[in-house]
Amino acid sequence: MPNLNVVVLGLPGYAGTIAKKSGSTDINFYDIKRAGAQVSLVEPLRYPERLAPLFYACSMADMAILVVEKIDHLFGEMLIMLDCLGIHKGWIVLHNYILEEQIRPLLNGTVGENYHFVPDDANKMREELLDLAEGIEQPESDGRSGTVPINQHFNVRGVGTVVLGKVVKGTVRRHDTLTVYPLGNDVIIRSIQKHDDDYESASVGDRVGLALRGIDTDRLDRGQVLSNDPLIIISKSIVAEVSFNPFWKSPLREGMVIHLGHWMQVVPCKVISVDSSQGHTIIALEAEEGLIHLPSDEAVIMHLEGGKLRVAGKLHLP
Repeated sequence: MPNLNVVVLGLPGYAGTIAKKSGSTDINFYDIKRAGAQVSLVEPLRYPERLAPLFYACSMADMAILVVEKIDHLFGEMLIMLDCLGIHKGWIVLHNYILEEQIRPLLNGTVGENYHFVPDDANKMREELLDLAEGIEQPESDGRSGTVPINQHFNVRGVGTVVLGKVVKGTVRRHDTLTVYPLGNDVIIRSIQKHDDDYESASVGDRVGLALRGIDTDRLDRGQVLSNDPLIIISKSIVAEVSFNPFWKSPLREGMVIHLGHWMQVVPCKVISVDSSQGHTIIALEAEEGLIHLPSDEAVIMHLEGGKLRVAGKLHLP
């Protein structure tokens, strides 16, 4: 059954007008489903005080609903985060008498220029989201590997260790053996749940609960990755090209501490060197802990001391 993941930004609690709340950490989760379709909505908590929840919520999404209460730096920061993560599908809901012609110019050059302006009608949005979910074509799996970054983990009496996350690549199946990165510990999937129903497998885009054999929950942490993909890389020293967002004005400097966001990881990194001599910017970074990724992935560059705009752009990983 296809699953559509939607991040809802701009008005805390707005997702609750569309769907039923199903869980909460520093992200609120909401679910709706009907025969043949499932939609998961996520919204960040404690944003804008903390930038990480915005990244986590957006990184789980395939689509965005952006509610515009006012045109300010936070609207810009949310839009840039969506742009850096390549969320090309979205809806914009206007409040407080803001007009489409006021917003349109601000979307140029970002993913937002592809978004549709929609009426503030929760019932209509609910049905249209389910229609979109029904139309999703599940990508073909290579049949060999799957990757699930961990968002939450806990122990369930009678079940054991359970992790929650989203399948970001491939397919995972019951009884698969996966490695927990960066621990290197192998685990076996005992069971798979999606929206509280049992399944034999889960594919790209599915939000899953995996019961695991072979590890205790106290060894797990958010951001760790379950995978049997042989291409997984753990990078601590990184040299890569940067694509800055067009609104970023502050140069990266040697000695600066930035944060890289990838999957469910937000990793502090020290800038070792910056080279802009060839018409593009190459930076060398030393990560506080290894960044887990696949070849040619992209990471979001965040500078938490960046003032009104804390999202610098993207890093093109080796």
